[in-house]
Amino acid sequence: MGESKESHVVVEIPVDEEHKRKNLNNNNNNMEMVMSAIHHHPLTEISQSPGHLLLLKLWQREEDLYGRRIARKETRLESTRQEIFHLCCSFFLFHAFFLILLFTSSIHSKEEQDHVCKKWWIPGLLSGLTSVFLVSLAHVKLLRLWKVRRQLLRERSDGRALTRCVMELRMKGSSFDLSKEPVFGGKKAMKSSSVEIKWKPITWCSHYLITICLVCFAGLAFPAPKLILCAL
Repeated sequence: MGESKESHVVVEIPVDEEHKRKNLNNNNNNMEMVMSAIHHHPLTEISQSPGHLLLLKLWQREEDLYGRRIARKETRLESTRQEIFHLCCSFFLFHAFFLILLFTSSIHSKEEQDHVCKKWWIPGLLSGLTSVFLVSLAHVKLLRLWKVRRQLLRERSDGRALTRCVMELRMKGSSFDLSKEPVFGGKKAMKSSSVEIKWKPITWCSHYLITICLVCFAGLAFPAPKLILCAL
């Protein structure tokens, strides 16, 4: 019994040493694989290539500039929308107040009513001039709105093209072709412009629907003083 126990103890020691050696070899192999992966990683290859590193830095800088320009244009677009909304509110509030004032001042005797009726064009002219002023301001804001929106869409498209190139450079590493440049939306815009010519009237009406509605309302409101002052 004693001899078998001693032989059992003697057998266990080499097994432990063998496991330690295997673990040590596996760890060494894993470290070599990790170091090899790090060495062959695209970012490591880029850091070791001056041309690729410089291109990555330039594109990242341009990407940051695109982000800042897009943020500024989005803020400008939102402020222009608010200005157009305030102008439309001022337009309708003016006409509401103006018509109420005309209605309250139209109660006169027969002789006074005939005299006031002959001068209906004075409040009509005042209404028309104010409408022209407010509608012109709203239309200018709309022109600016769609101009900024077109610029914003172009900036977003160019920014996405640049981001795709940056991602491709990071994935390929030193195998990336340095002569490659981002494909911006200039060619696509030239192709789409020929298609948009066919729908230009519809596009114009959809863009400036607010101006059309304000002009129509102003045209209906112009003869309102005559109806109020002469018919009542």
